Amino acid sequence: MSAKLGEILVRENLISPQHLREALDYQREHGGRLGFNLVKLGLVSDEMITAVLSRQYGIPSVNLDLFHIDQSVLRLIPQEVAQKYSVLPLSRVGATLTLAMVDPTNVFAMDDIKFMTGLNVEPVVVAEASIQQAISKYYGTSREIELAMSPDEVAREAAQASANGGITHADLVSLDSIDFDSGPSEDVELLDDNEEIDLSTLSKMSEDAPVVRLTNVLLVDALRRGASDIHIEPYEKELRIRLRIDGVLYDVMHPPLKLRDALISRVKIMSRLDISEKRLPQDGRIKIRVKIDSRSRELDFRVSTLPTLFGEKVVLRMLDKQNLMLDMTKLGFEPDSLVKFQRNIAKPYGMVLVTGPTGSGKTNTLYSALQSLNTVDTNIMTAEDPVEFNLQGINQVQMKEQIGLNFAAALRSFLRQDPNIILVGEIRDFETAEIAIKAALTGHLVLSTLHTNDAPSTISRLMNMGIEPFLVATSVNLIQAQRLIRRVCKDCVQEHPNPPEALIEVGFSAEEAKTLKTYKGKGCATCNNTGYKGRIGLYEVMEVTDEIRELILIGASALELRKKAIDDGMITLRNSGLQKIRNGVTTIEEVVRETVA
Repeated sequence: MSAKLGEILVRENLISPQHLREALDYQREHGGRLGFNLVKLGLVSDEMITAVLSRQYGIPSVNLDLFHIDQSVLRLIPQEVAQKYSVLPLSRVGATLTLAMVDPTNVFAMDDIKFMTGLNVEPVVVAEASIQQAISKYYGTSREIELAMSPDEVAREAAQASANGGITHADLVSLDSIDFDSGPSEDVELLDDNEEIDLSTLSKMSEDAPVVRLTNVLLVDALRRGASDIHIEPYEKELRIRLRIDGVLYDVMHPPLKLRDALISRVKIMSRLDISEKRLPQDGRIKIRVKIDSRSRELDFRVSTLPTLFGEKVVLRMLDKQNLMLDMTKLGFEPDSLVKFQRNIAKPYGMVLVTGPTGSGKTNTLYSALQSLNTVDTNIMTAEDPVEFNLQGINQVQMKEQIGLNFAAALRSFLRQDPNIILVGEIRDFETAEIAIKAALTGHLVLSTLHTNDAPSTISRLMNMGIEPFLVATSVNLIQAQRLIRRVCKDCVQEHPNPPEALIEVGFSAEEAKTLKTYKGKGCATCNNTGYKGRIGLYEVMEVTDEIRELILIGASALELRKKAIDDGMITLRNSGLQKIRNGVTTIEEVVRETVA
């Protein structure tokens, strides 16, 4: 980029060739970007370089002084990544992240951030000096405040948050009711990485009554709250516990830091993991029976540990059979979409693909499909990583990569097991895709998942993996993209008018926007004052018709496939969301958060 920028500046008579040579010599001696060095030497201004880059690449330039960036957007990109690439997240609309960049040609930065956030990246150009100031301002300040807060200030903040209707750790469980027998967190000493681990002490700590009680209260209260995940996160000066409720993370508890090792060891012992191994990630499972409101419940947690800078982060995914919705009519399908989906899973052979990001309900949809197909005269085989729920009458196989049992190996074995229906947890590579397609072409119904943004782009994804167009065209029957959005709480729902302009912007017609009634939750005890309770799916179902097969064979783009599918009656994710707004099920904010127009 350096030489190119220099050439542009010389060509536009903004600097002389002599000045460019001076700047390049200075750069060789002191390092840094050419643009930064030109500004440092006083040869050009930051604004001049930003304007040149903006014109050259057709990317808008922005003034960061005019922006106020929301904390939820900043959390998408860690400070280290922002500093490494000289970037700053500005705003998020649906699945698109607007990213301020000093160098808009840095495709490595954009690819990394796309992978990290799961969002599409839209770059804008900013001056290098201003982005460095902004990184210090936004990341530095929030960190300093966080570390400077005293326990009294934390308590006051929690009380204030509770008064304002937010969820705090006091809402989840009163820490005062548990005797942690702990001193101030400042007395805790961080262990050296090389210090020897005393297993007997660690085991004894994990069996202490306060730790056992805290763990039990945490698991049971997560169930009461309807949480899907529990995050136990150790930091330098605090231990944070967060719950994911209806797809959104809430900060609920900050136990004393001295309980860190004991709490994490307790969870690892319950999930039969090696408590002495703190350097490698581990996966396990907890099965417990609890008595809640005089009823006995079996709980199943999938446990994942990950070594971080200040200890192991633990995530527990709750697998609650009672929350598994196997009735497809209640998942949120529009009637036409449901008819298409049921018609294609009833076919004797071919492939049905469900796509979407992690946590979008793909497993639930596939299990619902299997449940409707599960009869005595059908042999159903599944390859999963991990097996989330045990389904009666279905042969489920857990993948074990360490011994060579991956999706491709399992699929080869399945074909020798006389199956009627095969479920592949995820198509990750060419080998798995190739075997799955061959199975679909040889008289088997194959159900699987992929990670793509929408239904039409799945075709391009399969071809990028190396599958021939004619194989894709002949094997795939249907592709379904889905997302999960929060429902408005039924106990506190009330009419909430939105301006017609806002409704038109999200996709409603001008006529409909004038008369449409929209609703929102006021906030109550049922929904923890969030206004939302439970989730519902958005579905984009693309049936592969003969016309779409012909387009695939001639190498049509995802855009052309999308246009043809919409002409054939496909309801897009955004339109599925608009229908939920019409029905008073959700809000504009939820639909915009998960879909693009």
